[in-house]
Amino acid sequence: MSQPSTWTRVRMKVKRMLVWVRAHVPPGLRLLLGLVLIAGGILGFLPVLGFWMLPLGVAVAALDIAPLWRWLQSRK
Repeated sequence: MSQPSTWTRVRMKVKRMLVWVRAHVPPGLRLLLGLVLIAGGILGFLPVLGFWMLPLGVAVAALDIAPLWRWLQSRK
């Protein structure tokens, strides 16, 4: 049997993390957490922060933005 590729493992870990965030972090705080991660990713050249924070922040913020967008579209 072949093992999954590195990118497949990374995608599975990110998916599990997003499921955990959706279950344990309240909606308003998820958006704030996503924006903080994006801001930290912009400062990725600093030692503690990293550019890995950008896609993770976008993914976490998207958990709240999609339902908000659908709600706004349904009001028209």
